[in-house]
Amino acid sequence: MIGIEFLIGCILLLAGVTATAYPRDTTYLTRLINMEVAEFGLVAIMLAFDEMLALVTFIAVNIVTTLIFVRLIEKKEAP
Repeated sequence: MIGIEFLIGCILLLAGVTATAYPRDTTYLTRLINMEVAEFGLVAIMLAFDEMLALVTFIAVNIVTTLIFVRLIEKKEAP
């Protein structure tokens, strides 16, 4: 039996990945926001299995992607 968290997570994950790969505005902020949508989708999928797994996955993915994008934005905007 597939839970509702799993289905919502798959939809959010696919929407976030698609929006990140093909953004309307090619700014880093829109890609970061779209990546957050994909992160919440991944958390919802993991929540269907275990709460602790979902929490650890969310923290790890959120920290890594935020650090990468902030560093990239700083590098592009530096003189």
